[in-house]
Amino acid sequence: MPLNQACAGKQYPARRSEVTRDAIEKYARACDDLNPHYLGPTAALLAPPMFGAPLVWQSVMDAIGDPELGVDMLHLVHSAHEVEFYEPIRAGDTITSTAMIRTIESEPNGESLVLELAAHNQRGALVQLTRFTVFIRGPRAGRPARRRPGESIAPQTAPLAEISYPIAPDQTRRYAEASGDFNPIHLDETVARMAGLPGIILHGLCTMALCCKAVVDRLCDGDPRRLKRLRVRFTRPVLPGQTITVRIWPAGQNEGRAIYEFDTINPAGQAVIREGLAEVAPPA
Repeated sequence: MPLNQACAGKQYPARRSEVTRDAIEKYARACDDLNPHYLGPTAALLAPPMFGAPLVWQSVMDAIGDPELGVDMLHLVHSAHEVEFYEPIRAGDTITSTAMIRTIESEPNGESLVLELAAHNQRGALVQLTRFTVFIRGPRAGRPARRRPGESIAPQTAPLAEISYPIAPDQTRRYAEASGDFNPIHLDETVARMAGLPGIILHGLCTMALCCKAVVDRLCDGDPRRLKRLRVRFTRPVLPGQTITVRIWPAGQNEGRAIYEFDTINPAGQAVIREGLAEVAPPA
C-alpha cells in the first residue's frame, strides 16, 4: 500500500530524554570511539555528535510507526541522513525532540519520506536539526537509483585521508543496546534474510558514526564542537566482520568553515556511503 500523502506536514508530540554519563560512554564505546571528550572524568562531559541519533529515535519511531502513515517496515531502507550541529550535548542535559513529516514523494521503485527532527536542550536552545530520509521499496524493487552506471563516486584525486575501521562481530548488538534501535535486521539472521539482505547488517547510523569519528579525529583535531554539519547517503549494507574505509577530500570553504567530501567503501571497493559532506569550523 502507498504511503498516505495526507500525512505530509504532520507533527508529533515532543519526547524528552535525560543525558547521562553512562549513556554517553556506552554509545561512544559501541562506535569504538575513545575520544577523551566522551570518556573523560570532567563533569561537563561531551557527547559524540551522533549521540543525538538515539535521543531523537523515539520521535523517529512515532512517525515511522504511525498507522495513519502506513509504512511497510519490512521494505523500509534508511537511505540518507543529515545533521546540523548547533550546540554540543553534554552529560546532565535534558533533550526534547520533535518530529515532522517534511515530504512524501513517489520514486521509480517506491516512495521516499523525509522526517525533520529538532532537538532542544533544557535552556530551549536548538542543539541539532536532523533530516532522516527513508525509502520504502516497491514490489521487486531495490534501492532508488541515484547514480548513472559508471559515474564516479569520488573525486579523481588522491584523498586527503583514508581511515579504516573493522566491524566487530558484536557491533550490531552493542550499537542496538546503546542507541535503542533493535530492528531485527541488525540482530536476527532469519529476519534479515526475509528482508532480502545477505544477513545481519550494521546500523546505518553506526556506519555514519564511524564516518563522524574519522572527521572529528582527522579534521577537527579531536574537538567534536568544531563539526557543524554531516550528511551521508547510504548505498550498500555493511556486514559484521568487514573493514570499511572512509576517504576524505577537501572541497573548499563556506562562510569561514572548511568543507570536505567523503565516501566510505567496503573491502571490495564498493561504496557503502557516498555523497558524504562535512562542515568544520575553525578552532575557537
